[in-house]
Amino acid sequence: MTTRPNKHRPETLAFPTSAVHAGNEIDAGSGAIRTPIVMANSYALPDDPAGLSWSGTDVPLYTRNSGANQLGLQRKLAALEGGEDAVVLASGVAALHAVFFSHLRTGDHVVVADVTYEATWRLFAELLPARYGIEATFVDMTDLAAVRAAIRPNTRIVHIETIANPTTKVTDVAAVAAIAHEAGAILVVDSTFTPPPLYRPLADGADLVVHSLTKYINGHGDAMGGAVIGSAELLAPIKSDAMVDVGGVISPFNAWLIMRGSVTLPLRLRQQMTSAALIAERLREDPRIAYVAYPGLPDHPQHELARRQFAGRGYGAMMAFAVAGDPDTQNRFVENLRVVTSAVSLGHDESLIVHVGTDGPRVARYPDEFKKWGHLRFSVGIEDPDDLVADLLAALDETFG
Repeated sequence: MTTRPNKHRPETLAFPTSAVHAGNEIDAGSGAIRTPIVMANSYALPDDPAGLSWSGTDVPLYTRNSGANQLGLQRKLAALEGGEDAVVLASGVAALHAVFFSHLRTGDHVVVADVTYEATWRLFAELLPARYGIEATFVDMTDLAAVRAAIRPNTRIVHIETIANPTTKVTDVAAVAAIAHEAGAILVVDSTFTPPPLYRPLADGADLVVHSLTKYINGHGDAMGGAVIGSAELLAPIKSDAMVDVGGVISPFNAWLIMRGSVTLPLRLRQQMTSAALIAERLREDPRIAYVAYPGLPDHPQHELARRQFAGRGYGAMMAFAVAGDPDTQNRFVENLRVVTSAVSLGHDESLIVHVGTDGPRVARYPDEFKKWGHLRFSVGIEDPDDLVADLLAALDETFG
């Protein structure tokens, strides 16, 4: 018998339907069919509050603990990612810090991908070792023997990114999960570059998945937030420690904006990935381009892994490339763009590009072409792909004309 879809049971819904309905509630007071913005910092107590936990996070009590918009967004993200529970916080970095703060103690050891987001790098290279005595080993996650060799008896967390920021290196999540679990460690995956439905790391053995909600899941460049999704057991200390007692809570307005933006995630992502694949091919064919790093290209070092791991759903919409020239040439190229916007962040509805040079401690771990040319991190938006290609080619003509 066919299972009847039910919007109140996300597990019965296809992803696009779940993106619309999961976490949303009809407002009991007004009858509004979308959860409204609840800009309260406190909620009415029952007549006898003796049975309440003042630090509880399951019902609206005080917005640092939980609010109506936060709870709805958490239900939606758990459904979309296939997790038991979720917690949403003020930013993606707040979500990363919340995991490490809640699950590490002085003397613990962490194995970290050697190419990773700058804030993650600094947390493990500087802040956590200096302030809490937490040790970290940075490892090339494509070298499984090196990952296994880096594990110590006191390793508590292995932290990876599905597609590394910014080099686009792809990690075999299932293989690294097996290594982590054999050692009794938890695997934390930053999946910001690969939101669902492109990929769900929990299905391949990840214990906790982190997203910067600021990026693809919001998708409109107008709100900040972060999320951690996984089991209720692993999320409980994050909620009680990092959210309630450290206070990294998301605002009701940002939670509402991200909830609204997430509805179109599958549509936006499909357009972005289709355009990214086309653009990567066009750039690779142009002799004025020094290199293109995009997992969908056959010559990408982890192309076959990406094809298998993402099961043909796509390769994301992030790429790195450089024009054949010095830093001034890269900057002139960016200045000559008329559709693509020069700005940080990624996953927005508009295409974004940022020129990053060859300085900084992380660069030593980058591929040779990144060290030689620097890179342009390019987030492909939902514009018409022909307009984007024409803009890139015209900017190349002006730069080299």
